Amino acid sequence: MQVMDIDVKGYAYSADALNELEATLSADRFATYLGAAGGDREQAARLYTWNTAVSAGFYGPLQALEVAVRNSMHAQLSVAYGAAWYDNAVTGLDNGANKRIAQAKGELQRSRYPVDPPHVIAGLSLGFWVSMLGRGGHMDAARSRRANYEMTLWRPALRRAFPHAKSLNRTGAHTPLDYLRTFRNRIAHHEPIFQRHLQQDYQNILDVMGWVCPHKKAWMEAHCRVPELLILPSNDPSVRF
Repeated sequence: MQVMDIDVKGYAYSADALNELEATLSADRFATYLGAAGGDREQAARLYTWNTAVSAGFYGPLQALEVAVRNSMHAQLSVAYGAAWYDNAVTGLDNGANKRIAQAKGELQRSRYPVDPPHVIAGLSLGFWVSMLGRGGHMDAARSRRANYEMTLWRPALRRAFPHAKSLNRTGAHTPLDYLRTFRNRIAHHEPIFQRHLQQDYQNILDVMGWVCPHKKAWMEAHCRVPELLILPSNDPSVRF
């Protein structure tokens, strides 16, 4: 198979190009990068390019982590409460969880997909799975009863979803995953991430993946380009997304 050579050249940021780029991004969005670049519009555009490339680079490891975590949690909940554990009242799910489950089922019905465990599980967001590691919220409209996820979810099932972690409690599992949830959402909503401690974000992904499945962690490290992107200066003309 012939591999096409890619000629990486610096892009010419003319005044017209910068005007159009700023207009399509919106002045408010571009202002974040402009402020970080000390008012230099070309450097702001290059920073935006770098931010886009790094965001794209993080998509793979975040996707891999989300799939691994949700499948591991689902497997352990299935052992404890059955494959359709989300319909088992013994799990003591709170209003927020039940609402998200109902929404996932509704979307499946509208799209004419089976409303079965594999499809329901795939339709639940990372935020849902992170919330299952929290304390649990209110269970009734009167807000008189609270779920107790420590007793109904963590101890009977979810502590086993991270089999390679040492001395991990529920809060210890929830904190880094909730932090990564906000990180994922920033990327999904095209927000700036250049101000974050991105090396630590990447390490957090590796750490949590290692708790679930060390071999997938090694696979991810072998194929991920985030480390390469993080050492590139934001004004490097070779940055590609």
